[in-house]
Amino acid sequence: MKFIVSSPLLLKSLQAISGVLSTHNTLPILDNFLFELEKDELTITTSDLETTMSIKLNVSKSVESGSIAIPARILMDILKTFSDVPLTFSVNKETFGIEINAGEGKYKLVGAKSDVYPKTPTLDNTSLIELNSQVIAQALNKTIFATGNDEYRPVMSGVYCQLAPEGMIFVATDAHKLVRYKRADAVSEKVASFILPKKPLNQLKNLLIAEDTSVQMKYNQTNAFFAFKNIQLVCRLIEGKYPNYEAVIPTENPNKLSIERLPFLNSIKRVSLFASQSTYQIRLNISGRELLLSSEDVDFSNEAKERLTCNYEGADMEIGFNSKFLIEILNNLSSDEIKIEMSEPNRAGIITPVNNENKDEDILMLVMPVMLNS
Repeated sequence: MKFIVSSPLLLKSLQAISGVLSTHNTLPILDNFLFELEKDELTITTSDLETTMSIKLNVSKSVESGSIAIPARILMDILKTFSDVPLTFSVNKETFGIEINAGEGKYKLVGAKSDVYPKTPTLDNTSLIELNSQVIAQALNKTIFATGNDEYRPVMSGVYCQLAPEGMIFVATDAHKLVRYKRADAVSEKVASFILPKKPLNQLKNLLIAEDTSVQMKYNQTNAFFAFKNIQLVCRLIEGKYPNYEAVIPTENPNKLSIERLPFLNSIKRVSLFASQSTYQIRLNISGRELLLSSEDVDFSNEAKERLTCNYEGADMEIGFNSKFLIEILNNLSSDEIKIEMSEPNRAGIITPVNNENKDEDILMLVMPVMLNS
């Protein structure tokens, strides 16, 4: 088995799928990339058992098809040092020895038998939907940050997807904040719902954000499959029932605050520096056209106050929030102006963009309040 490939092309391909590699693999073989050569087409695969990702690339010259598992870390490290040079890979099928020739350099390492590498899951009884890459990238970009990390509530560590003829809904929550992202221009003939894990979604988001292409998405009861251009990703769905997210979204919110997003965000960042580093609590006092942001850290006698102009309809209100959650939410909105709808100081606040340029997009973000220190 022998082939010649461009070093930048190979490095870019490996970087696209290397995020699946885990530092805590239970099987040593998963510390390798699987190389499969068929004529002039090279398929490279990586897996952590839950997620499998592969990419196809054309090699400039090949002799004899075959497959080999190549240690990922050392291969990635050496590729980063090369300029744009052709690399010649020669594989001894009997000893699994790998020789890489690059200009005047010759490098030898030992791979592993490809037969022991986990097989890519095959999906049976699947449903198919085609989506634009920017729709998926935007949906993931707006929701992944709100997923949880609680190992005792795995269903909340992923993004919940609802498919319907009316459109798609993506939901993420960690019980402190929640995002519901709707797309009216992404429709499915079948009604379905499932929970996608965070790790493969981060891989997808990073790859799709710069693309404008069609993405094939297949799914069944246990797995989801994504294919676009020369990349394929298969991931195991998270089992379990997703919380009834609609139940936590207040429907009656008579108190409405409209404010410019960036000045509000920057004020929160400044004021939160003086808040308790254990609670990150900031206080919002709202009356008329004035918003007073304040925080204090009694242990260090730190205190901060800022006044902002806003538009407010409703009764005067004092409410507390965790500043870290507010900053995360405001960072993940792009509109110049946002609206916060509230009912009571102990009920969730709903944050939405005031002028959303995309008519097919509906974003709702929710943040739970914190009990104010007296």
